[in-house]
Amino acid sequence: MDYLLQEEHFSVRKAEVSDAALIAELIQALAEYEKAPDQCFATREKIEKTIFSEKSARALIAEYDGKPIGFALYFYNYSTWNARKGLYLEDLFIYPEMRGHGFGKKILKLLARIAKEENCGRFEWVCLDWNAPSIAFYKSLGAKPMDQWTIYRLEEDGIDKLSKE
Repeated sequence: MDYLLQEEHFSVRKAEVSDAALIAELIQALAEYEKAPDQCFATREKIEKTIFSEKSARALIAEYDGKPIGFALYFYNYSTWNARKGLYLEDLFIYPEMRGHGFGKKILKLLARIAKEENCGRFEWVCLDWNAPSIAFYKSLGAKPMDQWTIYRLEEDGIDKLSKE
């Protein structure tokens, strides 16, 4: 196992292909927390393919006393204005019963170190506007909301339609 952070009870390690089912379970738990389980289509097979074969993203597994308690999934994007890559945190999830112990902050600090080591110009993520505890937490770290930006998204049907026009 490739551990990036090891403390007495808490550790964070790079995910391995054998973690694909665990990552799919954690993603499903996140989808339930975000009140959108019907929109989650992550499976072990898809995780194996996209994260470990295609290397579309990277994942970290958080453990307490050797048991999984959460994960972080990130990838690199690019800022044309900075002419540098950036680290984009797609998801950070800690099981609700394990929150409030500083584990999320430790993972974000670890990701900030990774961003620094990788010479990233930005470290970004999004947060649902109803998630007041997370918003307060992110602001306490010095993160700033980008209120002037609106996210636009094409999903599979929209991509299909636009690609045929």
